[in-house]
Amino acid sequence: MKKYELLEHTSELKLKIYGKRLEEIFENCALAFSDIISRGKKVKKNKIKEIEISGKDFESLMYNFIEELIYLLDAENLIVSSAKVKVDKNKLNADIYCDSADNYKNLDYIKSATYAEMYIRQKKDKTWEAQVVVDV
Repeated sequence: MKKYELLEHTSELKLKIYGKRLEEIFENCALAFSDIISRGKKVKKNKIKEIEISGKDFESLMYNFIEELIYLLDAENLIVSSAKVKVDKNKLNADIYCDSADNYKNLDYIKSATYAEMYIRQKKDKTWEAQVVVDV
């Protein structure tokens, strides 16, 4: 199963994210975020940041999760490598594996998450799928 794919969008970046579990959707979102920011370069796992976020539904959890990844880059100069996520109802806890952004050149940036075209759903085969559009 592929983890994510980039989709056509006129002015933003649209992703379709796949997972066998709900948590895997968020973990694969972190991988996509890492690949986009680093332009496909492998990001080392030199630090771990623990985050806890909440939301009113899965979409708001995803929005807040992406915003937290942006915050780590903008405010703490940390670029995500991967994540280990646990979701319990409307609360998400994650270990974010990351490295100093200073160790990477020519990074791209994601300005913000959007709710445009966003969804998270479980499919008939019990796998999960999400769609996310981010402002670049």
